[in-house]
Amino acid sequence: MATGVDLDSEQYQKHREAGEILATVREETVERIEVGGSHLELAEWAEQRIRELGGKPAFPVNISIDEEAAHATPSIDDDTTFGEEMINVDIGVHIDGWLADTAVTVDLSGNPDLVDASAEALKAAVDTVEPGVETGHIGAVIERVIEGYGYNPVVNLTGHGLGHWEQHTTPNIPNRKVNQGVELDVGDVVAIEPFATDGGGKVKEGSTEEIFALESKGSIRNRQAREALEQITEEFRTLPFATRWLETDRPEMALRRLKQRDIVHGYPVLKEEDGCLVSQKEHTVIVTEDGCEVTTR
Repeated sequence: MATGVDLDSEQYQKHREAGEILATVREETVERIEVGGSHLELAEWAEQRIRELGGKPAFPVNISIDEEAAHATPSIDDDTTFGEEMINVDIGVHIDGWLADTAVTVDLSGNPDLVDASAEALKAAVDTVEPGVETGHIGAVIERVIEGYGYNPVVNLTGHGLGHWEQHTTPNIPNRKVNQGVELDVGDVVAIEPFATDGGGKVKEGSTEEIFALESKGSIRNRQAREALEQITEEFRTLPFATRWLETDRPEMALRRLKQRDIVHGYPVLKEEDGCLVSQKEHTVIVTEDGCEVTTR
């Protein structure tokens, strides 16, 4: 189950503070997206803005374009710019390891209904959250709304619990009806994130990786890899990080060596199998006695 928090605790307040920072940064980031704008400049601006407001990025800003659904973030020297595309932006904040997670789609492609499908599915899903609700029921609500728009939910992506220094923990929040769900309880912290597509509704792994996370403890002789591991262990712990965040020289080589030793693992970019568009909307919620609190609204 999700790592529940006491609603009178300091941990609860840190979740809330992370959500407040994140809501501000999400809105300010969206306003900066325009045709011709730089992916790298946007991601670095948002990550720095989080720090200015007193938080830290919980993972690299994801900027997923058209058929990309998740795990796309700019590389060190990325020169990609925005075109007339569907743009998903996924951002996370933590305060001392207590997390908030949110995502929004900015449509420059002329497909507003696809954006509305995931947004309305999220709204309907949040309205169902209360103690005792089954995650399978939340998935059924998401599926019904997205299909009502004439699209498909992405069924092999799910929402998730948020733990301490853990970006993805139980329970999974499906984007379709499932028969074996779990009941949510007071204090559970979960990210609900419907994905809608005009394709078949499944994603597959692409060939690129720019996001990594610590897999296991280990030692390594190479200087750059050792420097990278020290930074990862002390600064990011078990949270995902970007190649461009590493301060050692030759960070790509350092990561290759750490991957070879199974000390870190990568997150391949996830793409819709049919090459079709994907929209996404995500909020973090904390289950309360009489419903839920949306921390990222």
